[in-house]
Amino acid sequence: MERLSFLFAAVLLFSNGVMAQEKEVSVYEVFRAHESIVIDGEMNENTWNRASVQSFDNLYASQKPSDNQSSKFRMLWDEKSIYVFYEFEDKYLTAREINRDGAPYNDDCAEIFIIPVPDALDTHFGFEVNMYKASNDFIYFNNFYKNNSLGLKSFNPDFNVEVRYKGTINDNSDIDQGWTLEMEIPLSVFGFLGEVVPVQKGNLWTFLALRQDRNDIDGERRSTSTLFPIADFSKNVHEPTDFGLMKFVD
Repeated sequence: MERLSFLFAAVLLFSNGVMAQEKEVSVYEVFRAHESIVIDGEMNENTWNRASVQSFDNLYASQKPSDNQSSKFRMLWDEKSIYVFYEFEDKYLTAREINRDGAPYNDDCAEIFIIPVPDALDTHFGFEVNMYKASNDFIYFNNFYKNNSLGLKSFNPDFNVEVRYKGTINDNSDIDQGWTLEMEIPLSVFGFLGEVVPVQKGNLWTFLALRQDRNDIDGERRSTSTLFPIADFSKNVHEPTDFGLMKFVD
């Protein structure tokens, strides 16, 4: 079900109050969940069939054929939460981090960065989770001081996540099938810094969904894939003008 469209929107290119330029911005339609969702790492509810299914087609830092693995993304909303589901093909399941606010991004990791308004602000909420459900959740400030960015890791919101995997973690002697991650983020989390655009039909937020794919047990090498393209991957993946829009629909 391909529902990724394009919107000509200058509003996304406002950064620090200055408009840089106009560009076409990708829009992902987030459909309303019409039944309760149990966070169990599986899509057992019929309402998931309403979600737009999108691939992470933008691949970076790929060095081996095994780095080129498929990723599927889905998202839904209701009056209390946003629901995210990742489905990853993965021949070599890898995870090491077990602590909160550690470095799950150096493992196989699902990530989402969210700005709860339709503008490319220099601040976003980040959620990064590996197969051990070790989360690095933060508020990220681009160019916080002297061109340096800052991640506020003392932001530790309550959210719900579950993982399922088929294979053996940290054992490259066999070929694994992959893993799934389901996440529920309460809407109240996004009011931490103040007022946000309400989640309701027709409104827009800004976001980027990513995957870190680690296929080597040792070292830190990993490839990255994203829902929306990154203009300069050598810089970082936190540049808000690379984000797309989520549009809340029925």
